[in-house]
Amino acid sequence: MSDINIRIENRTGRITLTRPAALNAMTYDMCMAIDAALKAWRDEPKVAMVMFDAEGDKAFCAGGDIAELYKTGKAGDYGYGRTFWRDEYRMNAMIAAYPKPVVSFLQGFTMGGGVGIGCHGSLRIVGESSRIALPECGIGLVPDVGGSQILARLDREAPGMGAWIGATGLRLAQGDATFGFADRFLPEADWAEAKERMIAESAAKVPEAGAPASEIRPYLGQMAAHFATGTPAEILESLKADSSEPAQAAAKAMERSCPLSVACHIEILRRLGPDCSMEEALRLEYRFTWRCMEQGDFLEGIRAQIIDKDRKPKWRHANLAEVSAAEVEAMLAPLGDDELTFH
Repeated sequence: MSDINIRIENRTGRITLTRPAALNAMTYDMCMAIDAALKAWRDEPKVAMVMFDAEGDKAFCAGGDIAELYKTGKAGDYGYGRTFWRDEYRMNAMIAAYPKPVVSFLQGFTMGGGVGIGCHGSLRIVGESSRIALPECGIGLVPDVGGSQILARLDREAPGMGAWIGATGLRLAQGDATFGFADRFLPEADWAEAKERMIAESAAKVPEAGAPASEIRPYLGQMAAHFATGTPAEILESLKADSSEPAQAAAKAMERSCPLSVACHIEILRRLGPDCSMEEALRLEYRFTWRCMEQGDFLEGIRAQIIDKDRKPKWRHANLAEVSAAEVEAMLAPLGDDELTFH
C-alpha cells in the first residue's frame, strides 16, 4: 500500500506512514493494514518489538482522513463511519494491550487518529517539532481513539487538566506531551541513529535527554480551579471572568467548539475517572461517535472546517447553556447490540 510501509527489519515489525503531503492522515485501509500487521506479529517469534514512524517533518499523523466519512454521512450512510470508528478503536485497544514493546516517533503534529496509533504504546518519543492535540470538539466530535483515557488520567496530575486540553483542543509542545501522551524527549537529529540501534539490538530504549520545560505547568492550578467542577456553562463563565491570558484563550477556544461535544467530553471524563481502563474509555467514546452524524454536529463541523472552510459552523446549540443533561445522557446511552466489543 502506497500510504503505509509495513515490513520486518531484523526482529522489529516496522510501520511507517507514507502520506506526508496529507500530513499522514489515516484512511480506513491504513487502519486495517495496521490491525492486520499487529495481529500477525503478536505471536510471531521473529518479531520482538513494533516501531511506528512516519515520513515528512510536518506530522506523524494529523488525524483520520475524514473526507469519506463526510461523503457517506451526507448521503445518509452512517454505517461506514460506525464501522470505521469501531475497527479503529479495536486497533487502538490492541496497541494499548500489546504484549510486545511498541515504540513511536512523534514528529510534528500528532492529533486525533495519530494519538490513537502513536500514544498508547510502551515508548512514545517526541522531539523539538512535536505538537500533540485532541481537537475533536472543534469538529463536532469528542476526543476519541482512547484519548479520553489519557485525559481522564491527567486528573492525577491536576484536576480538570484533561477537560482543559480536550475542551479547547490545546496543542501540547514537547515539554507538555510527557504529562500523559509521551514518555521521552529526544532531539530529532538523534532519531535516525536511535531507530537503527533499536532495530539492531531489538531493544525498545533510547538515551536519556532532558525535555524542554513545560509551557502549561505554571497554569495547572489556576486552570484546575476553572475546569475541575461545575457544569460546562459554569466552567466557561468562570474562565471569562478570569482576565489572565490562559483563561481568556481557553474561553475563546471553548466558545468556538461544538457545545454538545464539549458537554459530552467533560461528562465522559467525569464518568471515567483517573483509574479507567482503555476499553471503558473506548466504549464511551463509541457511544458518542456512533450517534454523532445523525444526532450530533459532526457533519456540520466537517463542512465548516474542512469542506467549505468558512470556519462558521452552525451548531445545534447556540452555546453551552443550551445543552441539557438529558441530551448529553442521550448521546452517551448504551447502544445495546451495537455496543463496542473487543473480540
